[in-house]
Order: sequence, then structure tokens, then C-alpha cells
Amino acid sequence: MCIKRKLIFVLLVGMSIFGHAKTIEVCADCEAGTVKKGIAIAADFDTLLIKKGTYSEFNIQVDKPLVILGESYPVIDGRDQGEIFTVVSDNVTIDGLFIINVGTSYTEDYAAIRVVKSKNFLIQNVVLEKLFFGIYLEKSSHGRVYHNKIIGDAVEEFNSGNGIQLWYSNNIEVEQNIVQHVRDGIYLEFSDDVLIKNNISTNNVRYGLHFMFSNNDIYENNVFENNGSGVAVMFSKYIEMRNNTFRKNWGAASFGMLLKEINDAEITGNTFEKNTVGISIEGSNRIKYLKNNFSNNGWALKVRGACYGNTFSSNNFLHNSFDVSYNSKLNDNIFSGNYWSKYTGYDLNKDGTGDVPYRPVKLFSYIVNRTPETIVLLRSLFMDIIDFSEKVSPVFTPDKLLDATPLMKQIQ
Repeated sequence: MCIKRKLIFVLLVGMSIFGHAKTIEVCADCEAGTVKKGIAIAADFDTLLIKKGTYSEFNIQVDKPLVILGESYPVIDGRDQGEIFTVVSDNVTIDGLFIINVGTSYTEDYAAIRVVKSKNFLIQNVVLEKLFFGIYLEKSSHGRVYHNKIIGDAVEEFNSGNGIQLWYSNNIEVEQNIVQHVRDGIYLEFSDDVLIKNNISTNNVRYGLHFMFSNNDIYENNVFENNGSGVAVMFSKYIEMRNNTFRKNWGAASFGMLLKEINDAEITGNTFEKNTVGISIEGSNRIKYLKNNFSNNGWALKVRGACYGNTFSSNNFLHNSFDVSYNSKLNDNIFSGNYWSKYTGYDLNKDGTGDVPYRPVKLFSYIVNRTPETIVLLRSLFMDIIDFSEKVSPVFTPDKLLDATPLMKQIQ
């Protein structure tokens, strides 16, 4: 049963058990004039209906199963005093609020909404602005963060927080959120069995997505654009990244995706377009790269070392300055059946596969790795000549790194 159905099931069961659940209105003229008072007088599984208006409150603790529902997006203003909502109960829904002015601290990670050691929660249709951390899940499980908009005003890393953060949280769905102008758009640490789907993470100071020590996670149909760097994937295993877009992550140390100490993963159907580096790979093994598009990047792939047993097949390498960069003569990775826009071989038997193998690592790429300043000679006649000489008789580049079956036509 998927997480969404589980949440609905739990809420229905709760309503049937607590048959006298009622709706409590929160407004200036109501018995409950504040959100805190509404929570105090509510019983388990009641609905708190917050009427349109502005409520200047912070340190609101949700310590019982409730539905907290906003009418016409009421504003919860934390006045820069600290954390705003802290959920410490199972079976809590927060829906339809506009939350602003989270406090900033250099010793505590204040969040607009923090969920602590809770299960079966739902945070949806929430707008967060002027924040430190946005939604922070801490040691929680079986929850959903859906269709929220998180807009920060981060300029530097040291005084900004993350949009959506998961810490020791498992079995979570993060879907259809927009995250902008924070430190890391989405951050995971020690969080397994997480689905990150259909999110847009753009214009963030550091990473669009950053996760470490998190296994068995799926990332699909997300957009990571114009971030300090796109996605950093570190010290994790059994990861699936499907049909994501990594675009315009530019800068001296930027990349679409960084893989560091990643094992047994699948990277399928993704688009890497106009990044300084499409994928930077280090210490990552047994990964399948299938049906990805690498288009107009500085480097499509930058392999930094200790990468073994990886397969690259049915990918399109289109008009990148460098298709593959390698810092070693040893190669244990397989390139097979890819399309290379720079391939100049022929296909005499018309079977769609080139008759001459393609060597994607150029001598100039090797030189630039050793001496970055030589990049100014890119596309010069001299570089074309030394690349040709290395192609005829490989000396510096891996002689076994080649695609023996390059495709003649781009894969659609």
C-alpha cells in the first residue's frame, strides 16, 4: 500500500474511532483566537479551521492528532522569534497555510514546520517565505510532503538553511514541491526508502538536492536548475535516479550531479544540459547509466578515479566540449551502444552501428585536467592535431576505454 493510501486509511480509521471529532474555528472573534489556543481546546482527531487573517505566533506545538486547515491561506507570522510549528504527535495534517518570518539562529536549526518522531503525517499546500529552514523532518516516518512552495532569501551558505530536510527519516514521499533561494533545496541524511518526485528545485545557493548515507531511495521527474551545483549524491547505495533534468548549473566547481562513494545504483532517462560538468564521478561502482542525454555541457562525464564495474549504454552525447574526462590509464568500465555527436566513423553495412570504435577521451581533456589554464586553447588547430595523434596511437589516455559499437543516429 503506498504512503498516500496509508495516510488516508489511518485518518479514516482515526475518525471512525473518535466518532465525535469536531471542527474548531480559529479567528479573532472566535473562542479560539490563536492557533495555540485552538490546539489546547481541541480533542484528538479534531479539525482546526484557521480563518483568513494574520496570526503572530511562534513555538506552536502540535502534540495531538489533528487536521490543521487554513481557509484562504491565513498568515502565520513567526516575527523572526524562532521555530513556528513543531509536530510531536502521530497522525497530523497541516494544509493550506502561509507561514513567514522564521527565526535565524547559529546554534539551532529553526524551521517553519518541524516534525519530530512522528508517523503518518501530511504537509501539503503550504507556502513558506522568509525562512531559515523550511520543512524539517527529524526521526519521523511514513509521511508525505506534497505540493508546497518554499521561497527563501538565502545569499550565503553560513547563514541560511535548507528548504526540505530529512534527518533519520524513512518511508517518506516528497512530491510536487517548488523550492527556491535556500541553501540546499532538498537535503537528506540517514534517510532510507524515500521517494523524491516531480519537484522543482532552482536558484539555490549550494545544491538543488543533497543527500548522504541514504539508501534505497528513488528520485524521478525532478528539475534541478541554476543552482550552485545541481545534485550531490554521497556515501549511499541502491539509488534510482530516473527522468530528472539537470540544467544550467554553471560555475568553476559546478556540476549537474556529483557521485561520491555510490554503489549499485541506476541512472536512467535523465537530461544533463548546459552544466559545467554533467556528472562528476568518484569512488562509485556498479552503476548503470542508461538512456541519458548529455547536451552542451563543458564535460559530459568527469571520472576522477576508483570507479569500477560501471556500464554506459544507449546514452546520447551531444555537442559537449568534452564527452569523457579520465584521470587514469586504467579502465574497468564499459561504454557500449552510445550515440556520440563527434563520431566521424562510417557504417558500411548500414546496421546503424559504426564500424570503427569511438574513443571518447581526448588528449586535450587529459591536458586540461593536469593544467586547467590550457582551456583557453579549446578548439584551436594545435589541439585538434594532438587529439588526432593520440587517437592514432594512445599513450596518455586509457587505451581500453572505447565504445566498440557507437550508434550512427541519436537515440530518441
